[in-house]
Amino acid sequence: MMADWNVLTDELALWQQQGLILPLWWRDDDAVSKTPQLERLSAMSEDLGVPVHLAIIPREAEDSLADYVNARSHLIPVVHGWAHQNHAPQGEKKSEFRLHRPMADIQSDAQAGMSRLQALFGNRLCPMFVPPWNRIAPEVAPELPKAGYRILSTATPRSSAQAAPGLDQINTHLDPIDWRGSRGLANPDTLIAKTVHLLKDRREGRADNAEPFGVLTHHLVHDEDIWTFTHDLLLRLLDGPSVIWSAPTAE
Repeated sequence: MMADWNVLTDELALWQQQGLILPLWWRDDDAVSKTPQLERLSAMSEDLGVPVHLAIIPREAEDSLADYVNARSHLIPVVHGWAHQNHAPQGEKKSEFRLHRPMADIQSDAQAGMSRLQALFGNRLCPMFVPPWNRIAPEVAPELPKAGYRILSTATPRSSAQAAPGLDQINTHLDPIDWRGSRGLANPDTLIAKTVHLLKDRREGRADNAEPFGVLTHHLVHDEDIWTFTHDLLLRLLDGPSVIWSAPTAE
């Protein structure tokens, strides 16, 4: 699927002219085991020189995944909820960490996710919490630092630098998948236009450019068009005035 990148090139040229820098990061969700798709993700990360924050489902995580990730510094493990299990009633949007069950159960799952992945990754684990489906109740965020989390990552531009005291908010901003339609690549020109809109908001002061601009992928469901678009998008952003951001680990 062909894409017209000219509008993004023009926007990045304005950033260059104005001496602006775009902090850039990459998150990929739903890892549980070593797969050919994960190996391809890893190879792309190495080729581009952009680390991937790998959101791992703790309950399902396999030892083989830990062995693979621990041998590769460009793969940064983070906590993806607990079981990626929907607790919302029928008719509501899927969620695992909204208030559809007792807070004690929610806290227990958040702690279990941290404990399980610490056992697998040790000090390599980044204390970032990624709620499944990017949804979390505002009341839950203040509980996360008690379990050792220091970063909350969902989606869309953040409204505040912190989600709660002691908990930074670092979101993702562009997901190339058409989840509500084909589940393949969304229209590439629409994705590029959205990227330009998001960058323009930052350049003109309507959005917080201190927040790293996050590209969100899901390696297990990528087709060739998604792989190609993701590579080309990251490559063009890197060619612009960007600096790579990665979250600190416990090391």
